Amino acid sequence: MPGTPEVDVKLAFARQAGDEAGHFQLVADRLGTFGFDVASFQPPGANRLFEYLRGLSTTVERVAAGLFTLESIAYGVNENFMALCDQRGDAETVRIYREFIQPDEQRHQQLGRQLLAKYATESALHQKAKEVVGRVLEIATAARAKAAEKMGTACFPGC
Repeated sequence: MPGTPEVDVKLAFARQAGDEAGHFQLVADRLGTFGFDVASFQPPGANRLFEYLRGLSTTVERVAAGLFTLESIAYGVNENFMALCDQRGDAETVRIYREFIQPDEQRHQQLGRQLLAKYATESALHQKAKEVVGRVLEIATAARAKAAEKMGTACFPGC
């Protein structure tokens, strides 16, 4: 956000960060009802996707990667997770995702689409956005496959 000069994009990133913090709290509270101690969770360190995102230097790249692509991925993954929760009779988790998390994810992705339309107006910028989307999808797919292999499965629950 600090290296992004456009105020509307800074605000979009800030909104996304705030919404994601809210999602974390919703999920943390839900996990607490199952006895999971969220305070004991140690998030993984930097990874290939994080490093790629951190290296993006233009507004178009950052919007294409984060607001547009990652939010699209999150929405789809969440839909699969909700289907799994529904199959297991966890209506409360489905409700939390359906009423709070998914609408935000969809708004983030739509905001990313609008900002790309506004800022990726030249063919070179449009092409750069497409390249970034492809690279994010490639890295995310490889990470997902690696995690599935580590778990000894070809697919994650809910797929």
